[in-house]
Order: sequence, then C-alpha cells, then structure tokens
Amino acid sequence: MKKFAKILLACLVLLLALIASLLAYSEWIVSDARHYTYDQVEQVPYNRVAVVLGTSKYLSGGGPNHYFKYRIKAAAELYNDAKVDFIIVSGDNATVQYNEPRQMRRALIKAGIPASAIYMDFAGFRTLDSVVRAKEVFGQDRFTVVSQGFHNERAIFIARHFGIDAVGFNAEDPSAYQGIRTRVREVFARLMGLLDLYVLDKGPKFLGEPVPIGLPVPCKSLSTIGSLQPCLKQPKPAVAEIKPTAVPAAVAVTEPVTPAVSATAAPEQVTPVKPVIEAAAKPPTATLPTLPVEPSAASASVPAQ
Repeated sequence: MKKFAKILLACLVLLLALIASLLAYSEWIVSDARHYTYDQVEQVPYNRVAVVLGTSKYLSGGGPNHYFKYRIKAAAELYNDAKVDFIIVSGDNATVQYNEPRQMRRALIKAGIPASAIYMDFAGFRTLDSVVRAKEVFGQDRFTVVSQGFHNERAIFIARHFGIDAVGFNAEDPSAYQGIRTRVREVFARLMGLLDLYVLDKGPKFLGEPVPIGLPVPCKSLSTIGSLQPCLKQPKPAVAEIKPTAVPAAVAVTEPVTPAVSATAAPEQVTPVKPVIEAAAKPPTATLPTLPVEPSAASASVPAQ
C-alpha cells in the first residue's frame, strides 16, 4: 500500500513538474513578442488599422473596469496622433445586454473619434478570433493591436503565427490589486494559446462575409452575431447631376444649309432659312377685308366724261 502511494505521489510530482515546465515555456516564448510592442505613442509605426481587444466596461461587482478605460484612451491617442486611420473594436456579443464592441464604440465616440472611423467585430470571442478575423474578414494583413502589454504579447504571438505583421500599443496597466486575477489567468491563457495553435489547430469560431475597411457600409441590424456594422450615411456627390431637358420642336433652331456645289455647275444663290425663333418673335399681321364705299351726293351729281 505504501509502495502504491509512493508511485502515485511520484506521478503527481512529475505531472506538476510537466505543467510547470509548460507554463514556463509558454511564458518565455510568448513574452518574446514584447519586442513588437510600444509604450509611447510617438514610437508606434503607422498602420492603417488598429484592433482594440475587447473587455467589459464594468466589473462583475458593478465597478468600472480600468482595463476598458485605458484601452479606449490608448486607441484615441493612436487616432489623434495620426498613427491609424480606422479602428476595429473586437469583442464578445453573447447577449443583447452584454455587448463589448458596442460599448467600446460608444466610448470612442465620446472620446472624439468619428463614428465613420470605427468598425465593430461582434465575433471576437477570444484573442485568436479577434486577430484572425481582422485578416480574414476585414482584410488587414498588418495592424496595431491595442491592449495591456501582457495581452498584446499573446495577440502578436498569435498574429505572427498566422503570417500577420502586427505590432502592439500598450495601454496603461491598472493597479496590481485590480489586475492580480487577470495576470494569473494570463499565465494559463498563454499555455492554452500554444495548445490551440500547435496541438488543437483551432481557428475562429465564425468568419462571415468580408467587410472592406474605408468604404460605406449598408445599414444592417446590430443584434445579429457577426461582423455587421451600424448605418453609415452614403456621401452625397459634390456636383448634382443635371438631366438634359428636351427642346420643343417649335423652338428648334435650323442651321443654314449650304448645298454641295460641283465644279461644272454654276453656283446658285442659296437663301438661308431664317431661324424659327426669329420668325416666331414677329407679331402676326392680319389682312383686313376691303368694304365697298358708297359714293357721296356731290360725286354722284358730276357727269362722267
């Protein structure tokens, strides 16, 4: 019995050692992506699109989520410093009440970002989904990821595995007290990320139709899970199209016609036809009938010669 307990204990120790080794390896290999992250907005290279990774606006207890607050602030800094032209807010949209992309979009608009520059990805259920969908659905093979530093490292590691040239802008970290649970969860998330990529070969849960960045998007409902966007007004043309109006036949101008003159025939004088407009401008003349005049009495008395 004691021998069996020793074997069981040895197996447990080996299992824990294996898990610890895997955690350490995942931490080391994912952390190497920190070379592609930036802390200062002036150092961030220009990319056309930024992808803001989703999180809830409020904590489970009802208090404000500072991860959310600082990511919105970082995304606004990128846009205002002309480091990006468009922003994709990617997150979970599990229920009508819980909608991370819509919350992030409203916060960005409140921060002064134009609504036409914001695109929502409602199927960013995981970091892997957000990163791969940015390429497969939104057509971006290079972009700037916006999140906290530890999260950016994992996102960039995933992106480069799929051939995406991504960099990260590190949002401010909350206090150690607020972020302790998130940091512990991140350790295991990195290990699961390696398993997803190299063992399970997982991909995004949903893809969907392509969404071009920078073009007007038709009005569609926001309640359906997918990559649907809010209604954007179509731009009006700078110059209104002028439709040609039909000219009445009575007002048409007849051009003078010059007949072809042969070399042998004598040239004839051709009278050009006056424009109809000139003829129509003249008032019509009426011919009055001539009435018979009776001779007066004086003229009647004069004899005819």
